[in-house]
Order: sequence, then structure tokens, then C-alpha cells
Amino acid sequence: MTHHRHPSRRKVLRSFVAGSGLMPGILHQLAAAELDPLAPKSAHFPARAKNVIFLFMTGGVSHVDTFDPKPNLTRDVGKEVKLDHPEIKNRPGYERIFLKAPQWEFSPRGNCGTEVSSLFPHVGSCMDEIALIRSMHTDHSNHYNATLGMHTGSFSFARPSIGAWVSYGLGTFNKNLPSFITIAPAQTYAGTQVYASDFLPGAHQGTLVVPGPEPIANVNPRISTDRQQLELAALQKLNRQHLTSRGNHHLAEARMRSFETAFGMQMEAPDAFDFSRESDATHQLYGLQRGATKGFGWQCLAARRLVERGVRFVELIDTGSSGNWDSHGNMKEHEPLARNVDQPISGLLKDLKSRGMLEDTLVVWTTEFGRTPFNNKADAAGREHHNWAFSSWLAGAGVKGGITHGTTDEYGIHPEKDPVHVHDFHATILHLMGLDHERLTYRHSGRDYRLTDVFGKVVDGVLS
Repeated sequence: MTHHRHPSRRKVLRSFVAGSGLMPGILHQLAAAELDPLAPKSAHFPARAKNVIFLFMTGGVSHVDTFDPKPNLTRDVGKEVKLDHPEIKNRPGYERIFLKAPQWEFSPRGNCGTEVSSLFPHVGSCMDEIALIRSMHTDHSNHYNATLGMHTGSFSFARPSIGAWVSYGLGTFNKNLPSFITIAPAQTYAGTQVYASDFLPGAHQGTLVVPGPEPIANVNPRISTDRQQLELAALQKLNRQHLTSRGNHHLAEARMRSFETAFGMQMEAPDAFDFSRESDATHQLYGLQRGATKGFGWQCLAARRLVERGVRFVELIDTGSSGNWDSHGNMKEHEPLARNVDQPISGLLKDLKSRGMLEDTLVVWTTEFGRTPFNNKADAAGREHHNWAFSSWLAGAGVKGGITHGTTDEYGIHPEKDPVHVHDFHATILHLMGLDHERLTYRHSGRDYRLTDVFGKVVDGVLS
């Protein structure tokens, strides 16, 4: 695809945006030498999905209380178990550990009969669309490291996030909006690194949207068009002089080109977050009151509207007023957390399907790790971090709905069949987007990096 640029148009666009106050949080500093790093690119092979909506439940959702039924855990509640593992043996106060029963009932859902707990009645109604992975495992039990790993494939060092890799590999459909957007009321563990581009060109960095009356700050021009034109005319002249004196350095040129994206956002971003023309039925589907500007229902509806407008990768992080899923003290904390996201997620899946968008949109649901099926007291109310086993799921484009993949042992402590590591999870998401995780690389500091490092295997069992 060839893109033609006209100097007069570029001058006008930069002039228009001069007084909008969009820098620096919204503008991407385009650090690549290519003419347009966000132009659509060919996939490695035919893709099943065009877009991703990535739902991240921060804090650690308990798999044995949500998507992984363990009747033997209920039967043997209070039984002491012996685990010969340093993570347990070296933890003060955990010289002895006891099984803890789930606090919610499981029942078969959908035509497929996948068992889901009563915490997720609405998502349970969508199980025919979902490939549920019950054998996930990850490398770290700390929130920061596990969150970093789930987003970047690295558990210790800052690396590009999965959204940045998808943007780098495929570009975007709509140059008037960022290719990668993260919607979160507050930062999660690992902070901005979960949507950073790190050593990838800056154009692929995620743009943070904070739900509220003004989701993207300063997107509306603060001065008149005429004044913008006058100010930017002078600024462009100085920019051109600066650029010429430095041999047309690509970083400076890229920075100037970023004004075009900013101008486009002035036109498209306000419309994308204006739900006034959405029907009452759509609001009800997401559990969203008309006029509301916050809540996970707002995040989910915004994601559908952004994907509709060609945004390649949208992440929704559940960091709302209900806190997060880190239920050390009392598992009953999971109830308001599940209630906050259950209907919106179900509404998103049903809305995408009714519009024919689920055929080419991949929906991903995950958390950073699970929670222990045991605790150091037989009557403990909460659960601890558990990276040995947890549940995640996929739905939509190229996914075999109505199935479960992998199992854990009788108590949900370890994967027993078909374990899926975070690197395998990432490889599968990239595969559905038409990207070979071993070929999607970027040379940095003398070596080729990739999202999956030197690991990862596509989970064929979840593919349709």
C-alpha cells in the first residue's frame, strides 16, 4: 500500500493542532526511520483475527473459585498437604498448609456444559464462544513480575508489551487513532511498562485512556483554527530550518509527522468516546447507565467502538473502585469484583457477535496468576498468590468455542495435562493475528528480541 503525502496538507494539519495541548502524553514520538511506521503491514500468513481486546483482571483471580471446579477440594477441606517446594518451605508461618474449599458453587453452562462458578453467571452464558485454558502457569508469584511477564514476556526487565508488538508487526487501519490503546482507571502493577514500546519505535507505544468526563485530556483545540494556523506556520518554518541543519534527522521528521496523528485524534477521538447515539438496549447489555463515563461497562463499550474504528489492540485493565483481585484476607472480596466485570464482559461478547465483529476480533481474558487452593490455617478466609496454576480464556476469531484445554490436579495446585505457559499464550495470540512469534523480531543491542524470548509454542488445541 502506497501513501502519498502533500506538503500543503501537512502544513495545515500541524497548524491546526498547535494549540490543542495534546503533547506529550497523547502524541507518539515516532522513532522509526520508515515513512509511516503505522501503515498496515502484511501478516506472516493469513490471519484469523484483525483486532485484539485484552481483558486484564489485576491482582490474581482465584481459578478454583471461578473457572476450575475441584470437588475433591471441597471434600477434603482442612486436610493437611505436604509440598516440597522452596516457595512454601521458606515462607514464614507456612510450616503446615491445609486445603481450603471454594466458596461458590459450580454448574454446567451453555450447550457445551463447561462448569463455571456462580461468581460469573453472565460470562457463564457465553461459554459456547469461549476456549477456556485451565492449565496456565507462570514464572513468578510477585504481582509486579507476573504482571510484567503477562504483558511483555519478561519477568524481570522492561520489554515491549504485547500490544506494541502487534502494532509493530501489523500497523493499524486508522491513522487518525493510535494503534494501541489501554483503558484503565488507575495504573496496575508494573505501571506504564504494561503498555510501553520500550526499544520498539515509539509509534507503537500504548496510549492511556482514563475513564471519566474527559477520557483523553486536552483533545479539543483550545484556540481558534485561524490562530493555530498562524502559530504553526511560524513553528513549521523553524522546524524545517532545524531539520535541514541536522541532515533531515529521522527522529525530528518523525516528531513532526506525529502532529498528523494528533490532528486526526481531534476529529475522531471525541466521537469514539461519545456514547450518546448508542441505543438504550446496548447500554443495558453492558450494564451501563446512559450518561455514565466510568465503570467496566464503559470500558467494554469503548473497546468495541475503538475496534470498530480500526484500533488494532485495545487493553482493558480492571483497576476500578472495587479494588483488585488480591484477596489475601477474605475471598468474599471476589464477589463485588466479579459483579463489576461479569455483565460488561458478557455484553461485549454478545455485542461483538451480533454485529458480526467476533469473527475477526480476538477477545482475551486473563489475570497474572491464580490463588492458592490451600492456606496456613484450616479456617483461613483468604488465599495467597499461586503462579503454579491458573485459568485464562480466549474467544472470537479463530478460537474453538465451547471447549476446555488442559487440566490441573485434583486440588488445582499444579497443571496435570497440557500445561500452557505465558509464552505459549502469547505465541497463540500472535498466531491468531497471523504472526509467527519466532519471526516477529526486532534487533536491539546486538541481538534479535521477540515477545516470547526463546520459548513458546502455539496452543493448537484452542484453534478452530
